[in-house]
Amino acid sequence: MLLTLTAQAQPPSLPDSRDIGFLLHKNPSSLFSRELTFGTAQVFYPEATPECTTVALLVEVDPIRLVRGRADSLFQYVCDRPYAASSFLSVALSECFSTALSGRSKERPELASTPLTLSATLAALACDAGEPLIRRLLEPLGYEITLTRYELDSHFPQWGSSNLYTVTLTGEQTVHNLLSHLYVLIPALDNAKHYFVGEEEVEKLLRHGEGWLATHPERELIARRYLRYKRNLTSVAMERLSEGEPEIEQEVATEEILEKPVRLNDQRVTAAAEAVQSLMPPAQTLIDLGCGEGTTLRTLKSSFPSVALTGMDVSSGVLAIAERRLHGNVPLLHGSLVYSDSRLQGFDMALLMEVIEHLDPERLTALENSVFRHAAPRRVFVTTPNAEYNALWPSLPAGKFRHGDHRFEWTRAEFREWAERVAVTHGYTVAFGDVGEADPTHGAPTQSATFDR
Repeated sequence: MLLTLTAQAQPPSLPDSRDIGFLLHKNPSSLFSRELTFGTAQVFYPEATPECTTVALLVEVDPIRLVRGRADSLFQYVCDRPYAASSFLSVALSECFSTALSGRSKERPELASTPLTLSATLAALACDAGEPLIRRLLEPLGYEITLTRYELDSHFPQWGSSNLYTVTLTGEQTVHNLLSHLYVLIPALDNAKHYFVGEEEVEKLLRHGEGWLATHPERELIARRYLRYKRNLTSVAMERLSEGEPEIEQEVATEEILEKPVRLNDQRVTAAAEAVQSLMPPAQTLIDLGCGEGTTLRTLKSSFPSVALTGMDVSSGVLAIAERRLHGNVPLLHGSLVYSDSRLQGFDMALLMEVIEHLDPERLTALENSVFRHAAPRRVFVTTPNAEYNALWPSLPAGKFRHGDHRFEWTRAEFREWAERVAVTHGYTVAFGDVGEADPTHGAPTQSATFDR
């Protein structure tokens, strides 16, 4: 497996591109080699001129060691591990560039904290979820991504494509940040590790994710995949990541980039409070479906102390954070909205704020039955992005959703058609509203619907 890192000369911060060797603690004129438990790692410079320097990390995995002691006999014949960028490469990064990963440089300490225009190429990155996930994890960090997908076998095109990609990421980063991103995200994208994942992996994740992972819109997904879906470890990591961070939900972190100074989430919470206030007779019970980290519930608890609040979310990790933020004073349920749940019955009001767009369209019918037919609260307040408004954000590329986990984003006409059908089907009336400052042509950034029965 091969990783290359390229730096261009950038006066005055990097007048000679070969100075990157001081950050990596590897001399461009010599070959560095280290024996690892699973093979050999070598660091060398294919190119080293004042204008452009490229350093390569070549990891040669010993296939004999991989199969020793394994019961699955086919593994030695059908296996991409010696070639694909995986946790083996992360270990090699740590072993060969430990000082750079720590953000230190004895000879050039000022350069260690200086963002440079860097590019890294992974010759064979394994990703079971394909190009969309690669972009979801890397692009929010400010990288431009180019990639090529490999065929399973060029002689048999009918077999289709593999899960291996050549990926190049380019961006303004410190060497420390770039290496930290790769250390965490390579095994997260690969969705596998070659060693046992225990509590010490949480510490590694937090150490190498310091300064960027807590604000990444896909932080929970990264933690889950990096920690091999171990719920207890993921919950600990998510709670630790939230400590000292701004009290916003993951989706809000993404939208803050797009929507600051609008502070759209504050306006959504205000709209929800107004929907609670206007319900007659007044609501005595309310459930926030998809409550996330408890931001809305905390505001409502302060505004409506006489209303019995409950939260529900599919993620146990964010529920742990909500539990801490709400000081254990609001009951929280772990469950999915695509299944009928008797615990959802008996509430006067339900919130579905920025939830429906996270479901695949074919699963919306299940949510409709669960919420509007089986739970059937007196009022349901729904918010969702207005896709037409996306054109007003230059920072949102054409065709991209506001959040990497969105499965769709509706226009105002599409949302109205859905809401009116749901209302007729389940015996509700519906009224529509705007959240955020509306544009005469594109409407408001968020659209809302209030269902009453």
